[in-house]
Amino acid sequence: MTDENRQPHPMSRRFRGFLPVVVDVETGGFNPGRDALLEIAAVMLTMDDDGRIRRAETHVQQIDPFEGANLEQSALDFTGIDPWHPDREAVPEREGLSEIFSPIRKSVKAHDCKRAVLVGHNATFDHNFVFAAAQRADIRRNPFHPFSTFDTATLAGLAYGHTVLAQACKLAGIPFNNKEAHSAAYDAEKTADLFCGIVNRWLDLGGFPPPIMISDEDE
Repeated sequence: MTDENRQPHPMSRRFRGFLPVVVDVETGGFNPGRDALLEIAAVMLTMDDDGRIRRAETHVQQIDPFEGANLEQSALDFTGIDPWHPDREAVPEREGLSEIFSPIRKSVKAHDCKRAVLVGHNATFDHNFVFAAAQRADIRRNPFHPFSTFDTATLAGLAYGHTVLAQACKLAGIPFNNKEAHSAAYDAEKTADLFCGIVNRWLDLGGFPPPIMISDEDE
């Protein structure tokens, strides 16, 4: 099949040309401009031929605190991260984010999308830390939309009546181990499972595609 005859990936139609990528960060506090980014995980999503989305590969990076970064002891106690542990394979923000962003850009292209959109549980938190770190590292090819996100806390509140990740997963029939929580990879994968479950359930209920598709030209 020639490029002219190739059909675009079905994922490109599902979210208006945006590719959802699930992100979780672990940090040294709540202030993205002041507190350290310590760990980031990104979970790729793809779509099967039947229109159902599913979790694909996970990418994780441990991050060194940037120079002058604040580290709140309460945050470190919560995550269990020791930023200075000798066995911690951490890299500077620029290197770590570049390693995370590269497969995201490739996945955006592979799915015929124009940009990634960050999916997170309380997504504003993750989005703010990712963008603050990217700005500090002077990374100009940030694949994520600058302000749009998909928030699974909101979606879970609608679908299951609960906004806490662990409880929402349990209500959705997704196993959740509290002892493994608060690692970026584990939380991102559980968030991805929750997001996929809600989107696929909406498909099963006949909610997508809608009876009348609205084109971009109609907006």
